[in-house]
Amino acid sequence: MPFDRRSLQALRNLIVDTDLILETTPDLPQNRTACSRENLRAALALVDDLIGQQRMSAAAVMGRKGGSTMAKRGPEYFRQLAARRKTRAGGRPRKTKSDE
Repeated sequence: MPFDRRSLQALRNLIVDTDLILETTPDLPQNRTACSRENLRAALALVDDLIGQQRMSAAAVMGRKGGSTMAKRGPEYFRQLAARRKTRAGGRPRKTKSDE
């Protein structure tokens, strides 16, 4: 992300403050106050979304690809894994007394 968390929080605080100022001021001509507040709510939603995306770790973002990558391997790959588990052919061999 191009922005750090502090700058996004600062932007969010500015938007909230501006919305509060517009809420307490008398109505501007041609319904500009309502339109401005609507735009500020949309900007606030976007900033909140950006902050939420930053909270995701890199592993969580990479994990989204897991299903499609696993599907490329096909069912035969998983059959082989299951067969290895049954015969204990997969994984690291057990330690013996001489290995210690």
